[in-house]
Amino acid sequence: MAAIKRRIMRFPLILLLLVAALTKLETARADGIDRENDDEISQHDDEDEDVNFPIIRQPDPASFPTLATPSRTGNKPPPLSQEKLAQFRADREKKMVEALKRKGVPDNKIRDRRDGKILLPNPDRKKKIPLRKKIKARARGYNRVKREGGLAGVLFPGVSPEEYEEDEEIPLWVDLVESEKAQVPYRFYDLPVCEGPSAQKTAKYRKNLGAKLAGHNTQPSPYEVFVKRDMFCTVLCTVTATPREMRKMMKLVERRYRVNISVDSLPVLLKNSELKYAVRGYPVGFKAPPSHFGLGEGTNTYFLYNHVRFVISYRESPEFNGVRIVGFEAIPVSIRHDVTKDSVNTCNAITPVENNIHTLLPITSSRDPTEITYSYEVEWVERPDVFWSNRWDVYMVGAPNDKVHTFAILNGLLVLFVLTISVAIIMVRTLRKDILQYNELELEEGMEETGWKLLHGDVFRPPKHFPKILCVAVGTGMQIFATFVLVILASICGFISTMDKGQTLTSIIVLYIASGGVAGYTSARLSKFMDDSDWKRNTMLTATAFPGVLVAMFMMLNIFLKFEKAATGVGFFTIVLMFLLWVCISTPLVFLGAYFGYKADKISIPVKTKQVERAIPDEGILLIRAPYSMLICGFLSFGSSMLEILIILNALWLHHIYYIMGFLLIVVFVLAATCAEVSTVVTYLQLCSQNHRWWWNSFWNGASVGIYLMLYSFWFGSSKLQLIGFLPILTYTTYMVMMSLTLGLFCGSMGFLSSMYFTIKVYGAVKCD
Repeated sequence: MAAIKRRIMRFPLILLLLVAALTKLETARADGIDRENDDEISQHDDEDEDVNFPIIRQPDPASFPTLATPSRTGNKPPPLSQEKLAQFRADREKKMVEALKRKGVPDNKIRDRRDGKILLPNPDRKKKIPLRKKIKARARGYNRVKREGGLAGVLFPGVSPEEYEEDEEIPLWVDLVESEKAQVPYRFYDLPVCEGPSAQKTAKYRKNLGAKLAGHNTQPSPYEVFVKRDMFCTVLCTVTATPREMRKMMKLVERRYRVNISVDSLPVLLKNSELKYAVRGYPVGFKAPPSHFGLGEGTNTYFLYNHVRFVISYRESPEFNGVRIVGFEAIPVSIRHDVTKDSVNTCNAITPVENNIHTLLPITSSRDPTEITYSYEVEWVERPDVFWSNRWDVYMVGAPNDKVHTFAILNGLLVLFVLTISVAIIMVRTLRKDILQYNELELEEGMEETGWKLLHGDVFRPPKHFPKILCVAVGTGMQIFATFVLVILASICGFISTMDKGQTLTSIIVLYIASGGVAGYTSARLSKFMDDSDWKRNTMLTATAFPGVLVAMFMMLNIFLKFEKAATGVGFFTIVLMFLLWVCISTPLVFLGAYFGYKADKISIPVKTKQVERAIPDEGILLIRAPYSMLICGFLSFGSSMLEILIILNALWLHHIYYIMGFLLIVVFVLAATCAEVSTVVTYLQLCSQNHRWWWNSFWNGASVGIYLMLYSFWFGSSKLQLIGFLPILTYTTYMVMMSLTLGLFCGSMGFLSSMYFTIKVYGAVKCD
């Protein structure tokens, strides 16, 4: 009993020391990442529901452009006089020529552009290197940094700088077109856009299993960008979109989809210093009410962004050779190009391309095909004040910092401290008094046993209902716990980058498969303890039950995703790969763990089980009976980690950046300790009420955390995401059910094992006949 007391009183001190050490480690690690932005730009990932046109009413920075409209009446601005237009063109030509001469462009390397007689550099003055060789060179540089500088140089973007030469072609990479309101991403080239470089001319990055499951398919974009070469409006192509494709684009605009493009591993950013916002990706288009255009009552008007102005910030220094990219912004423009037979009058070096209420490109739902002309321009801006190490600062603004994580941990530690004090009072005072009374006082003749000692002949009786399922559930929960710890430790040590969601998902799957032996061993030990002779079925269920449920749910969802042609729809070969991993690796590891589990000695118990089961009285405390005990235990356990769960949900569904993994490790241990203590207290109260069926109750008391997570996800989806459509709701619900089931198994196994350890120790401390 003294040993139990010392362990209980020592537990909070150990947790406090662990929190102090990891907090110091994470603060030092995030020192160069989580700092205030110089421009004081705040990140708004949660968009308003009421959408109005920006100039007229409430600006929606995520969906609307800033229109160059001088009046609200809809009248056209007065045209420029011929003298002012000629002066404007002359000044523009003079500035362009001066800029070209400052760059050292010789006169014999300057060509004449006929459409505006503007002198521009000849793009053929330097031999162009194929994009395929550029990509292979980047891959060789990546491997060189990995060999020479270690893994730390390539885990987080911005750690290993890369220099580019002037006029060198830089590939822009396109990824998913995704939305927070629809959680069903699409591939960029599945939309009616310009075709990019073919697979034969470019080398693709090899995708891992996690990237395939998440739908990530990074491909070269159709845009051509050269270092420090400003490009005026350049026409990409003209695409003929079918009515079905236009209806799809209208749906994407309605659900606020964004295009994700990156350069030098830096995502594109849409920001405005005046409105104080910054979001990743630029929208496909925007929606405006008809009243803004004087159309009266009717449906909303949709417009498409077909022109993008890329602003790339760079830094030059004598400390290194070349140019380092420190910023990547995009300014989308909706313009109805004036296309003629030989040229595009609205896309040249003279006419500025900007959002104007009279030249917007509407998305119509007519039955005739629609021609869309795509264009872009590039502007290079030197930023000597922005260093390579802090180019990610603007992406971190708005994300939870170490102070928020510290508050979440303190909240969990406060709940854990209160529970620890409660357990200490029960163990040290009440339980100690009971044990002394049972051991030191001699029972008089005819005096019956009372309290929890009365159940010594039934407390270790195996559960009557589904004992094999209980063994499988506890074994799977321990496998999940081992996976959590291994993934977090690997991330803390720098082997996993949380910035790469595909790599993180692959690591979770691989480490879960590698932890199959833990599930087999735990399930086998419990099965042997319950005298279960059918070890083959128990081991097979341990290897197939939980993965089978997840795969079945995923396959049902995959049917809808493939029908919708979403990017997250998994192909046949990926499914075969998952099946082979399951059958050839995971299942043998489970059987290997079960072999050692059955080979180990049976768990010894201090008392003997009677042949006749004791009846359970109807009287007792109502709150310690299921389902009331589940509600109380789940509430306390979920409350200890609710803030961190909210941060994780924001990272998963709102695309926030989550990188402080040391705090997550503390939260996992706090949650496990909370579930263990709560379940132990309820089990003791249940035994005092002469209810010896504690097996399933102790498991459900911990597993009820998964129910609270599912209820919490309903609030999160309705208030934060505001999902639109059947498939987005189905996708979100399916993945949240998977997460809730996973968390429930983990917490349930913690509650059951702690209650089992408590019961063995307590009944081993009393003298029973």
